[in-house]
Amino acid sequence: MRLLLGLMLSSAFITAILLLPFIDFLYKIKLRRHKQVTTDMFDNRTPLFDKFNGWKVGTPYGGGVLIIIVVFVWTLWAYGIFNIQSNPWEIFVILFSFVSFGILGFYDDLKKLVPGKEKFFGLRFRHKFVIQWILALIIATVFYVQLGFDFIFIHGVGQLFLGALFVPFAAFVIVAFVNAFNITDGLDGLASGLLIICLLAFLAINSIQLDQPLGIFLAILIGSVAAFLYFNIYKARIWLGDVGSLSLGAALAVTGLLTGKVFALMIIGGVFVIEIASSLIQLLGKKYLGRKLLPVAPLHLYFLKKGWEEPKIVMRAWLVGFLLAILGVFIALI
Repeated sequence: MRLLLGLMLSSAFITAILLLPFIDFLYKIKLRRHKQVTTDMFDNRTPLFDKFNGWKVGTPYGGGVLIIIVVFVWTLWAYGIFNIQSNPWEIFVILFSFVSFGILGFYDDLKKLVPGKEKFFGLRFRHKFVIQWILALIIATVFYVQLGFDFIFIHGVGQLFLGALFVPFAAFVIVAFVNAFNITDGLDGLASGLLIICLLAFLAINSIQLDQPLGIFLAILIGSVAAFLYFNIYKARIWLGDVGSLSLGAALAVTGLLTGKVFALMIIGGVFVIEIASSLIQLLGKKYLGRKLLPVAPLHLYFLKKGWEEPKIVMRAWLVGFLLAILGVFIALI
């Protein structure tokens, strides 16, 4: 545990030191938010969002790049310096999912450098969605073939063996949480704060399971995201961008799969689940019924519309996430 705490603090320190010059760099290359014109709800870009967040135009995004670099390099260093003995495929799953989804998000972020030219630069959601599934299926196949995962644990039922069906199931979990995180990352500090709560919960679960490679990764990731959160809370000086939201969503999903606690993941990450569920309900209503089933989606935009101040929404979401994390850990450790 002392090792993990040390890695957590060192990661936070390194990220904090690098963030200020990194923010200045983002301003220089003009990687800043422009007025959003698309209504693709999976990207949280709706007219309502701009109505209540127009003052955020000009804020730099891309903080996920720094988090990925720090966490990737520091994790590899820790694995080497402490001579971690583990299945190399587990390390591959952890780092490949984290970096590959980050690269996908980074490419998609590039279109924001050229506002109004989205159809020529970057990816449409359906294209990004297909690539997400390809990456998720690669990761899920490694889980099944190389790591021998073919089951999920359900409290009160025990281990449920899925066989080869584990591959599409695991891929679905990864894609679902990648998009859930992306959707939730719409208010200052909302997604990054919730992620720290979720990762701390899984670090507690992992302390019982003693998976050292995963524990090291979680500790380093928590430290880096915590330092980022200092600059991401209202009013944010920097945002994650798709590069951060996709990579962190994938990391959370893979953590749940590696611990074998997918059911607990749904509870610990309950706020993310609620956010994507609200968007999915809205999308299905518009597509198949021709009308909105909810006043607005995702859920945090509904509270903005009701007149709640942004910090109030975020802090109450953190509180709900904290309580759900306690419940999820309680269930996971029974």
